[in-house]
Amino acid sequence: MAKLHENYEAAVVFSMKQGEEAIKASIEKFAALISRHGTLESTDEWGKRTLAYEIDDETEGYYVLYTFNSDPSFPAELERRLKIADGILRSLVVTRV
Repeated sequence: MAKLHENYEAAVVFSMKQGEEAIKASIEKFAALISRHGTLESTDEWGKRTLAYEIDDETEGYYVLYTFNSDPSFPAELERRLKIADGILRSLVVTRV
């Protein structure tokens, strides 16, 4: 029998160009999205960090790690929304063991 809910992590790097208020709003927006489709366990803000390499002429990003449980179909939708959202440099959604 398939699991109804699985554990996931989503690491997101927000662009510093959008400013602190917009970053906070985006963090809350994605936390709310995850909460609507599953259970958000934590939102761990790592803060501003230097990127390993330049992305879109930026050398710094704001790192956030979301830990959540959801139906196995939701992470693909979350990845899709992260890819099309403004102000996100990189994101990765993985299954937590």
